[in-house]
Parts: sequence; structure tokens; C-alpha cells
Amino acid sequence: MPSATSNPGPVSSPLGVLVSPLSTSMYTVSLVGIDGRVVASAPATTPATISCANASAGNAPPPFSTSNSRAYFMDAQGVVSFLTSNGDAGRATAVPIGPTRRSSFAVSPDDQRIAVVVIDFTANGAATRLYVEDLNGGGHHLDLFGDSGAYTLWATGWRGTNNLVLAKVPSCLPQRGGPFCCGPQEFHVVDPATAVRRFTVGSPTCVIAGAASPAGVMCETTTQANVLTWSGSTSATYDIPGQTPAYLSPDGQLVAIVSTTDPTTTLFPSKATVSIVACGWIDSSHLLSGGDAQRQPRVADIVTGKIVAVQAQGDCAGRLPGGL
Repeated sequence: MPSATSNPGPVSSPLGVLVSPLSTSMYTVSLVGIDGRVVASAPATTPATISCANASAGNAPPPFSTSNSRAYFMDAQGVVSFLTSNGDAGRATAVPIGPTRRSSFAVSPDDQRIAVVVIDFTANGAATRLYVEDLNGGGHHLDLFGDSGAYTLWATGWRGTNNLVLAKVPSCLPQRGGPFCCGPQEFHVVDPATAVRRFTVGSPTCVIAGAASPAGVMCETTTQANVLTWSGSTSATYDIPGQTPAYLSPDGQLVAIVSTTDPTTTLFPSKATVSIVACGWIDSSHLLSGGDAQRQPRVADIVTGKIVAVQAQGDCAGRLPGGL
């Protein structure tokens, strides 16, 4: 079995990651190939729900991350484990957790470093602390940033080993939500050695509308979907009938925009439709949809039109390779 920091290199074929609902005491991480086959899976205990001093629900970060070769996932005790495409699994590290504390983490693409955001929820929001250290053993530890208030950060991913991507999110969940109310409001690209911000991606007037991609991310107004690069510039704009999830392909050439009415996904700029409700890309020609007991996850080949069922439950939680 590989150690937590042996570096097997990027996966030979891209994989999607599904995570089953976090509403039960256990959840499952599944790695899915472009053919719809589940190549590996592993269970974990689900971290407990959390509140902002009982005033409202705390906005708990996703308990998972991906590198270029592995999926990482956290259990209820804060232990972070890894899963590889051949089914090998093991303990990688542990991050702070508690009754009012939750940690967000992102492992570097080469499996050597981990960025951790420790969030302590309070009646006024949250206290936030960011550190980066070696994945194996916690060496070369750097305490980089601290703040408190109505917004906190989630560790989202790495661009290579010299840029860390953090998401700005509300600390507490509002009583009345709306499209994209509670996910990333913008992304910050920072130096992982100093936390100095290099770029801001997204703004209050163009809300982040989908998962981060190596090519950038989508943001939306009520009538337009914009492709944002990791330097914060807009590279393309598409008209949409309303705010809905949108996902930029890894190569940046296509945008998958989920229909606001029909269970389909439209690809831009071609406007071809695919008969799934996409939740992310596996590679730039295969879309993945999520599901639960009532809806089966599927993989769609956008070149051939073939759609295959996935024998696992869950929603999209990233892809391998996982670098941004």
C-alpha cells in the first residue's frame, strides 16, 4: 500500500469523483471513469452539522479535495484519508475539528503540501485561520492568515504548487437563500507561502455559478454567464434565461449550462443539448451527472452522444487530475 506522500504521478485516465449525501452518518467517495465504471470507492464517517452559536446553521465546507493522483476525504474526527484509482487507501493527515470548529483543506497536485482553513463558528459569523504545511508529518508549517466576521474561506485547490485558490463564502447560512447564496462568492488566488492575494475572480455583481476548472470558472448575472480566467478577466459571455449551474470544461473550450426548466444541459457556444443534469466534467468530452436514490448518476460522451449509468450514488466532488 502506498504511503500518504508517495507520488504515483497523475492518473493515466481522467476520473470523476462522486460523494454520496452528507445527510447520513456515513458517506462514500467513488472514483468514476469516462466509461461510467466505478474504479474505486471508500466510506467515511460524516462530520456533524454545525451552527453559528445556535443562531443559524454554519456554512460547513466540503470535506474533500483532489490532487492529480488521489481523492482526499475527511471523517467525523478530522482524519483525512486518501483513495487511489487502484483502490489503495490510507490515512494522510488530520485537521482540526470540534463542536464549533470545521476545517477546509486542499492538497497540492503533487501530494506534498496541504492548505488548511480552520473555521471557528460564532454568533457573529466565524473566526478564520489559514495555514500550509507538509502533508506528511506537518513539517514546514506556515501560519499565513487570520480574520473574523460574516465571511470565511474555503480551501478550494492549487494551481501548480505556487498558487493557492481560496473561496470567499458566507460564514453562516441565511434563512432565505437564493441561487448560489451559500457557495463561493468569489475566488482568491494567493501565494501559498505568504497568502498575498494575486488575483480576485468573481464579484458581487457576477456570482460564481459552478465548480472551479483548470481553465477558470463561471459567474452569472440574471441574464448572462461569463467565463472568468484565473487572472480575473472575462474571456467569453453567453446569454442565459436565468441563473443556473454552469461548468467550464478543463480545456476552457466549452461551457455546460444546466437548463432552468428541462432536465438537460446545453453546451456553449455550440448550443448542443445533452440529456443529463450535469454537475461537472470528467474531461473535456465527458460530463458527469449526480444523483440519489431517485436519480441515477450518469456519464455523457458529448462527442458520440452515448450516456451510461454509474453504479454509485452522489454528487460531483471534483475530478482527477485535480490541479487547477
